[in-house]
Amino acid sequence: MRNQDLTPFWRSTVGFDRLFDLIEDMQMSAHDSHPAYDIVRTGSDDYQITLALAGFAPDEITITMEQNTLTVEGRKASMDDRDYLYRGIPVRPFRRVYNLAEFVEVKGATFEGGLLKIDLVRKVPEAMKPRRIAINIAGNDDQTIEQKSAA
Repeated sequence: MRNQDLTPFWRSTVGFDRLFDLIEDMQMSAHDSHPAYDIVRTGSDDYQITLALAGFAPDEITITMEQNTLTVEGRKASMDDRDYLYRGIPVRPFRRVYNLAEFVEVKGATFEGGLLKIDLVRKVPEAMKPRRIAINIAGNDDQTIEQKSAA
């Protein structure tokens, strides 16, 4: 991915600072591929992040949610003293940060077979969901046109 100059957008917009910061952060971290991960939509408002963490134990992994940022960190408690001829399974410390949209929450996390699965759900408050408004007929207080829910 090429780095894009976002200066023209900064000059002509107000209030989009977070969006531009996210774009710049993604450009900076595009080269980091450890650990490998997948992001899957499992329902209309459900998502799952799966990280391949072979060589790590659940107690060596920390998941933190702060505002709209999900951080997954891993650090081996101690390095074993075996004499490796070749070490292909990376166990170096890592830190992976995911920026989440508003109203996205962590439902839970499971670790099985070297895969860490983090379940996410988007819970939009009822006040923020689109809704239809009933239309009253002028001059006739008894008649209202019923509207179905927009959602």
